[in-house]
Amino acid sequence: MTTTNEPAVVDQETFTVTRTVHVRASVDRVWAALTQEDLISQWFGQRASLPDLRVGGEGVFGWDGETDAPVRIEEYDEPSVFALRWSAPAGEALTEENSTVARFTLVPDGASTVLTVVETGFEHLADARAALEDHRQGWTSELDELVDLLEGATVPPSGASA
Repeated sequence: MTTTNEPAVVDQETFTVTRTVHVRASVDRVWAALTQEDLISQWFGQRASLPDLRVGGEGVFGWDGETDAPVRIEEYDEPSVFALRWSAPAGEALTEENSTVARFTLVPDGASTVLTVVETGFEHLADARAALEDHRQGWTSELDELVDLLEGATVPPSGASA
């Protein structure tokens, strides 16, 4: 499978943001970076708490200077699919009307992994167009950081401690 690490794209008709990257790392290493708190905080914001790795498990992600964002696991099929609901305004419970779902799929490609994120649910947000663009830019930069982390450092497989 051949992919290029192009920037994330927005589909205005379906209200989705999509990005596919090719990572020179095993599926287990990519899965670990998506699900282990200490690794998440190295590429996705500066803080991550995801103590309950199961569908319905809740936690938070945080960026310096911003209020932590609540997250809830919507899908968990190790090591191929991981989906999170997130982005509710500070202090609000996650609902379909105030949050989006980011779904990661991992496909082995020899010793590498093809990782795709598709984020949906923007049509429910008050300022959907602005949120789409913000998240397009976010997935472009954040997944670049993930690729850099995995291709430049040793990341333990899922379940192992860092």
